[in-house]
Amino acid sequence: MTQHGAIGDGTLGIEFCGEWHHPVPGVTFSVGRDADLTVDTNQYLHRRLLAFDAEGELWWMSNTGQTISVSLATPDGAYQAVLGPGARVPLVFPQLAVMFSAGAYTYELAVRNDSASFTGRDLRAVQHEDDGTTTIGAVSLTPSQRLLLIALCEPILRGGMVGSSQLPSSAAAAARLGWPLTTFNRKLDNVCDKLDREGVQGLRGGVGKLATNRRARLVEHAILSRLVTAQDLDLLEVAATLGEKGTT
Repeated sequence: MTQHGAIGDGTLGIEFCGEWHHPVPGVTFSVGRDADLTVDTNQYLHRRLLAFDAEGELWWMSNTGQTISVSLATPDGAYQAVLGPGARVPLVFPQLAVMFSAGAYTYELAVRNDSASFTGRDLRAVQHEDDGTTTIGAVSLTPSQRLLLIALCEPILRGGMVGSSQLPSSAAAAARLGWPLTTFNRKLDNVCDKLDREGVQGLRGGVGKLATNRRARLVEHAILSRLVTAQDLDLLEVAATLGEKGTT
């Protein structure tokens, strides 16, 4: 940990769709449907979902919404957190990727903090095992599980981070892969169960857990933890061309 930089005008930057915004110390900067940074007119998005404030020697990000959780991570995926309604977190890293979903859309922001006190580490090594699985941290994915994630994340991977993307339905993602919907849903359950056992929040089904919410949380985690990247899109094209039927 290094010593805190001085907080002043321009030390915090928030990027959305290529446009930078710079909160001013002493003034709350809001993000939402009707806010200082209006990301969309989506009726499912809170009027004000995020608030950025300077307090003491730190910048803080607060979730001021009522129902939407916000995912955040360092660019290398080494640090991840889920910020629930009413919670706040100090912005101690130089860069953060921030994602949240409302209805069928997922939104991505980039946050840069020039007064940050921590530095990140290099991207984690990705190992390819002899059995064809991909290991990232403690999570091993079969080839078909990885394809499922790529199909769900395709709009974000193609558009790049920082913007808004429409979350594909299970039927659309299954059709993209050439899989029957029943196969896709079974493999989606398997991936969610596997990540849930690793402690990833928001993937367990049940009463009040909409399928859209679970897919959105899965996409947020896959992108922020770098389970899939834009370099994986070629695999999706190959699978679609060959008419992959979801075999492991």
